[in-house]
Amino acid sequence: RLNFWPKVRLLFPSEVRGQLFVPSVNMFLWAGCIGVVVYFKESSAMEAAYGLAITITMLMTTILLTVYLRLKNTSVVLIAIFLITYLSIELSFLAANLLKFMHGGYVSLIICTFLMLVMWIWKEASAIKDNLTDYTDLDPYIPLLKKLSVDQSIPKYATHLVYMTKSIDRKKIENKIIYSILQQRPKRADIYWFIHVETTDDPYTREFKVDIIVPQDVIRITFRLGFKVEQLVGRYFSKVVKNMVQNDEVNITSRYQSLQDEHVTGDFTFIAMKKFLSYENKLPPYHRLIMKIHFIMKRLTVSEKQWFGLDDNNVEIEKIPLLISPAKDFEIRRIE
Repeated sequence: RLNFWPKVRLLFPSEVRGQLFVPSVNMFLWAGCIGVVVYFKESSAMEAAYGLAITITMLMTTILLTVYLRLKNTSVVLIAIFLITYLSIELSFLAANLLKFMHGGYVSLIICTFLMLVMWIWKEASAIKDNLTDYTDLDPYIPLLKKLSVDQSIPKYATHLVYMTKSIDRKKIENKIIYSILQQRPKRADIYWFIHVETTDDPYTREFKVDIIVPQDVIRITFRLGFKVEQLVGRYFSKVVKNMVQNDEVNITSRYQSLQDEHVTGDFTFIAMKKFLSYENKLPPYHRLIMKIHFIMKRLTVSEKQWFGLDDNNVEIEKIPLLISPAKDFEIRRIE
């Protein structure tokens, strides 16, 4: 959530939200332990690596505690006494361990550097993407969506078209969703659904709220799910639609005449969007490298489809270009 690490699967073993288990990190620890044992072979050979790792951990703890005390407006004198006392001890340990750097201490530094690079690259890439305007007002696009819904000149994409949105504000929507519906390829649908998921501090919350923005045309569903509740959005969405049908809030019968006469339920299509770096970007080499590594790392993380528990049979993956820094405009001359 702080954008220091790629999105990975989280498990909550207890009913306290702060206690969590990260399977991927556990697998990294397992692989790291095996690698260290295979490399050093004997526990006596890893003294330098172990000592350097412990010393760096102690130093980082001291620095973090100093920042915390400063934020709590603790007396500068007390902070200085604390720093001098602990740093004098820890730096002496660090100096002793650095003497054994070539005897295995470099292993700790390699592992440390790798983890720091992952966090730094992910944070830098997130900062670059945050410069974009991610959200736009939905209201100006409502008339266009209504016209698109009944435009017979455009082949129907789906009866019900469903998008996941991160926008907390019901009046805003991601730019990429508008791009997907109107520009990527005009997607005519009878009803456009926007789904937003909120995670609550209560472990077992299962609630939903319906905002009918335009009756039988544009509908937003907000799910409030506890942190221990599996995010099976597809199944929850089916229950919501059933509830709305029972309350005569929506008609999900297929709009195709032959199927409508037989009261056949219309099709539902979820669009999962995947961003890629557009060739139109004119980025400095440093930023381009950061973004390329960022997207390579994203391939190894949980996809939006898996994160929200959507079935393959009604999900389509759509690639959206990420335009961060457009190339300078140029002129091209026409010849006869």
